[in-house]
This record gives sequence, structure tokens and C-alpha cells, in this order.
Amino acid sequence: MKRFLITALQILVSAGLLWWIFHDPEKRARMAAALAEADWFWFLPGLACIGLVIILQTFRWSWLLRAVDIPLGWWRCLRLNLIGLFFNLFLLGATGGDVVRIFYAMREARSDKAGAFLSIALERVIGLLALAVVSAVVVIIEWPHLMSSPVARVSVLTIGLILGGSVAVVIAGSVVAALRLEHRLPARMPLRSAIIDLAAATQRYARSPGTLAAAFAISIPSHLLLFVSFFCAARALTDTLSLGDIISVMPIVNVITSLPISLGGVGFREQLFQSLLGSLHGTPAAQAVLIGSCGYLLLVFWSLIGGLVYLFYRPSDGQSASISEMTSATQEIARHPDAQP
Repeated sequence: MKRFLITALQILVSAGLLWWIFHDPEKRARMAAALAEADWFWFLPGLACIGLVIILQTFRWSWLLRAVDIPLGWWRCLRLNLIGLFFNLFLLGATGGDVVRIFYAMREARSDKAGAFLSIALERVIGLLALAVVSAVVVIIEWPHLMSSPVARVSVLTIGLILGGSVAVVIAGSVVAALRLEHRLPARMPLRSAIIDLAAATQRYARSPGTLAAAFAISIPSHLLLFVSFFCAARALTDTLSLGDIISVMPIVNVITSLPISLGGVGFREQLFQSLLGSLHGTPAAQAVLIGSCGYLLLVFWSLIGGLVYLFYRPSDGQSASISEMTSATQEIARHPDAQP
């Protein structure tokens, strides 16, 4: 019931934001004119950038799996990453695809299901830390410009709190792992489950610092390529924005839309682009909204490719499963992430 209520609220937020953004007939007319004049060629390099992001993320995950001796294989990891993207669209949440990836990875790992689960948990953490570093660098470089806009100032403070809190949880997990405090944490401690998962992952990968460093390093260009894909969407619609202009707002957009406020950030993303590009770079509202929507649609394209992959995907054991079975199996291993193979 709780999950249903949260999803219903997210739908209402997305619907309300989309109505607010698109309700003005004059604004819709300007959007139609912008699309009619768009240089569609620029969407091709945008799609290529997202494809490269998926490839880099596949290398990252395959390295983490190999470090704990799970022979999943790069090609199977790529297919599962694409399938995960597809289910992110339909399971109503950024972690919905992870449920599917974890389930199939556990199927392949068989004797080391905990290792498969922790590889994806750690992959998320490494991606988050890389985003925190990229965001910090961008904010420092763009600080005077960002501080010139009230909207940007509030947004920078918001992502600072989000990323700061997330990094604090990661540090807490590392401390718990080092001191072996997993079983001493209070039962009702906030974020207890996340800290225990992180502690288990830290203990498991402590002997593979080179793999962790490589996974972190490859996450940096992964984030930057995602930013470039939105620049390609912007370039298709206007030639007044530079790559630096888009990069200056992308960390804010990525971090804030990762919050479970609306469905996949839909509505929220467009509003952020409208507010930030308008206040910082004077971009017309119609163009700013379209940049957000078109950039997101580049990701949706690859998600639909993941749907096609899912239609033909066959686990090595040949057995299929329902979403409820996947969720149940994933939750069970999540309750015992420190289980040994």
C-alpha cells in the first residue's frame, strides 16, 4: 500500500508539473516552431553519447563482478544493463531496473548471490561518488555565475545537501565495515539497511582497490558523456548555448531529478531546465523545456532498445520469472547482504 501511495503521488506531481509547463497555448506554439526548425542531425551524436555511457557502465559492472569471481561476461552484462534501463521506465523508479539486474545476476552467480547483489549496490555508490566529484568541480568553476541567480543558488545548496548526506552514508558504511559494527546498529536507526549493505560491499571489495579505482575513474567520463548528450539536444534546438553552459546546469538537474519526487524526473526535469537556463543564460522557456525533454528522450530510446533485448534474452538456466518473483528474491538477499557464498 505504501509503495502504491508513493507512486500515485509521483504520478500526480509529474502530471501537475507537465500541465503547468505546457498549459500556455502561446508557449506550446513556440515549442512547435522550435521543433519545426530543429537540426535533427544533432540527435545522432546525442544517441551515440548515451550508447557510450551504457558501454562504460557495462565495463564498470563487469570489473566489479570479476573482482568477486562472478563470471557473468561483458556481453551478458551489457544486455542486462539495457534490460535494466527498460524496466526503469516501467517499474516506476530509478532502482526498478536494478531489481531486474540483481535477479538475473543472482541467477547466473548461483553460489554467490550476495556477491551479485553487492556488485550492483557498490556500482551505484561509485557512480554517486563520481557524480559528487564532477558536481563539485563544476560548481567551483561556475561559482560566480551560479551565485548570480537566486534559483541557481538554492539549487546548488540543495544538491550540496543531497550529495553531502549521501557521501556521509557512504563514509558511515566504510566505518561500520572497518570496525565490524553491522550487528550492533540500532534496529530503528535511519538508513540502517543502506549502511549495512555498504559495509558488506566494502568488506567484500577491500582486497580489490585497483578495481574500485578503475570503476571510479570510468564513472567520470560516463557522467560527462551524459552531459554532452543534453548539449547535443540543446544544439539541435538552438546555437546560443555552449557546452559549458549545459554542463553548468547538468549536475543540478541530475542530482535533483534523482529524488523520488516525480516519475523518472518527468516534469521536474523540464521545470529545472526552464528555470536554470532562463535565469543563467536567458534561454527562452520553450527552448529550455524542449532541451530537457529531448535529452531525456535520448535515454528513452536506449531504454526501448533494452525492451527489445529483453524479448530475446534467455538466462543460462532457461527459466523465466515474473516481476513479483524478481522483487521478492532481491529483497530476500538484500536482508542478508553479508551472507557468504
